[in-house]
Amino acid sequence: MAKTNLIMALAKVIIAAAWADGEMTNEEINSLKDLLFRMPEMTARDWARLEIYMHSPVSEADRLRLVQELKASLSSPGDKALAISKLEEMAAADGVVTAEERARVKEIKDAIEQVDVSIFGRVGRLLRGPVHRRAEAVAESTNRELFLDDFLKNRIFYNVRRHLAQDTFELDLPELELRKLSLAGGLMARVAMVDHQVTEEEFEAMLAVMLQQWELPRDAAAFVAEIAVDEISKDLDFYRLARRFFELTGGDERLRFLDVLFAVAQADGRVSYAETEEIRTVSKMLKLTHKQFIDAKLKIPRDQRAA
Repeated sequence: MAKTNLIMALAKVIIAAAWADGEMTNEEINSLKDLLFRMPEMTARDWARLEIYMHSPVSEADRLRLVQELKASLSSPGDKALAISKLEEMAAADGVVTAEERARVKEIKDAIEQVDVSIFGRVGRLLRGPVHRRAEAVAESTNRELFLDDFLKNRIFYNVRRHLAQDTFELDLPELELRKLSLAGGLMARVAMVDHQVTEEEFEAMLAVMLQQWELPRDAAAFVAEIAVDEISKDLDFYRLARRFFELTGGDERLRFLDVLFAVAQADGRVSYAETEEIRTVSKMLKLTHKQFIDAKLKIPRDQRAA
């Protein structure tokens, strides 16, 4: 619990620092969400609490209160080291850490010893690079203007919708369900592609989920699955994919989806170690607990899964 309290206190200070000048674009907010969403220590309820702070500037009174919360959470050298490690992970989220950002981290290490309001300026300056690079990584992958917002948020849905606009056939689904289907397809394809290929059995397992859960005609299910597999093979942004699926689903739905992912992995007769670890990663990103992951894993017969 103490570790969770520290992560939450730090995350709130990070959000407040991002709002330091009172302005954030929609894509900057989404990019900040992507960076914070990587913290696996947060539960779904924790994330809901954080979202309250993300959608509007944080007042001066709240900033002072958040500093005190962080200060109360930093009760040991280990706590301070954990806070710094999380900031370092955020700075390096895209694999790039500039010399300036390394200097900012050093400044924050010094500021954490005191934990006063100056920490907002230091964290805010550190965030500029990672948030900007995150926004660029999402935006640079297309120069199309048609359905641009959908492309940025969910490339699978974008391509499904674009093909439907060409009158290939119709999917009789509300838009929200079509978005969710596209995201689910992407996550299933990610697990199936962990060994760099999707077997016929894995593809059939993906179809079975779409046929049963969304009651799609087989040709429509195959259409969505093929687009999902194609997009995953192009290094689709996993963090945005997982976060959007999380936002569109409830806790029970996400828990049932673990069984779906294991069913896809098991389709060719055995769940490999790599597939298990991929599902573990997805489980963490969907804010499910370690026990929930293990319970889902143990539903697979022992002789059909890696140790």
